[in-house]
Amino acid sequence: MNPKRVRVLQNGPDQKGPIIYWMSRDQRAEDNWALIYGFNQSVRKKVPFGVVFCLVNDFLGATRRQYDFMLKGLRRVSEKLLEYEIPFFLLRGDPSLELPDFIKNNQASLLITDFDPLREKRKWKAQFMEKSPIEIHEVDTHNIVPAWIASSKQEYGAYTIRPKIARLLPEFLDEYPLMQMNSLHQSWQKNSINWDDLYGNCSGDSSIPPVTQFISGSKSALQQLQQFIGEKLESYDTQRNDPNADAQSHLSSFLHFGQISAQRIALEVQKASVAKNKKAAFLEEVIIRRELSDNYCWYNLNYDKFNGFPSWAQKTLNQHRKDQREYRYSLEEFEKGQTHDQLWNAAQKEMVYTGKMHGYMRMYWAKKILEWSETPEIALQNAIYLNDRFELDGRDPNGYTGIAWSIGGVHDRAWGERPVFGKIRYMSYRGSRSKFDVDQYISQYKNWEESERKD
Repeated sequence: MNPKRVRVLQNGPDQKGPIIYWMSRDQRAEDNWALIYGFNQSVRKKVPFGVVFCLVNDFLGATRRQYDFMLKGLRRVSEKLLEYEIPFFLLRGDPSLELPDFIKNNQASLLITDFDPLREKRKWKAQFMEKSPIEIHEVDTHNIVPAWIASSKQEYGAYTIRPKIARLLPEFLDEYPLMQMNSLHQSWQKNSINWDDLYGNCSGDSSIPPVTQFISGSKSALQQLQQFIGEKLESYDTQRNDPNADAQSHLSSFLHFGQISAQRIALEVQKASVAKNKKAAFLEEVIIRRELSDNYCWYNLNYDKFNGFPSWAQKTLNQHRKDQREYRYSLEEFEKGQTHDQLWNAAQKEMVYTGKMHGYMRMYWAKKILEWSETPEIALQNAIYLNDRFELDGRDPNGYTGIAWSIGGVHDRAWGERPVFGKIRYMSYRGSRSKFDVDQYISQYKNWEESERKD
């Protein structure tokens, strides 16, 4: 593998002991550069290799819905690792508290960790390094081009990061090697995991039920990818902004939990017998836009705050703070989909019932929260709360960046000035009607709501 995917976070004593991969963001046994790197290091040093996952309660407000999807995927990870004879350990609690003891008790010599731009994950690593002297290597196996190599600064938009990534793709968009059997596991006993008990007692608000339309895990993710390539890729560029067309890949939840790699998706799409120009729109989303989101969160620690917006956006929003709002809604009214706008209500219900929302509707949804909230700060806070509470792929750089684009002009430009929005790009109900059959979309989730009530 390309050594540039790895960077040293902390040097440690030169000692012979097990190598541990602390799996967090990328929850898969296939197509995982961090797993491959850790395994290769264990073979080179002739020491045992194992994988550890820390189950944290109430991570950024995650509910039963997200924990259920994650745990079912992790169970499949542990089963796949067993085929390679790689032990899987599940710890419960704050990694900065649990991992140091695990490292010490197992006399580990090297810790491999996933790259993650979110503040909470960075905080865990910093606190862990204060407590443990072990050598730590970080691998960006979530992005095709490692975030610190793609750019050394926060990018203005897709137009500035696109050429940088394009130059680096030939170097990093390579095929994964096959995993080998682990021959040095015998001296390491994995812990027993009662998965059924974890499902029944997982943390998070239990009033938000698990989703039923997606089966968690890498196998399901790959099947979803192949279905998309075979049935939808050909028309993705022309139908992706129509919520009624079902033209999207439905891979965002699997990508969020790392159950499939963006690199595998890009490789398979490139192989598809579809015209190059037909693939371009989707590859733009899965490569450029995704990695731009990581860039924003990596280089801007205020990615979920008003002062993380570009200066022009802060200025124009400040100038329009006292503008009259025709409608104002509370968080409870937003959550229950009780606004005057049936299109917005349908989008909210789509998210509540299915755990996802169509990409075009996400933009409309967030912009209307700005329009109907007392301040931009309240709008941002409420949009993030709702997104993280109901979306399977919430608590994610893509979510924070998408909301910041909608409400705060991140990665966008100034537009014509208007009340409340200032120079932030505006979206309207009338504009939506010109793009797709709004009534069909509304009726779909109205019918869904009625069936839910009957059940």
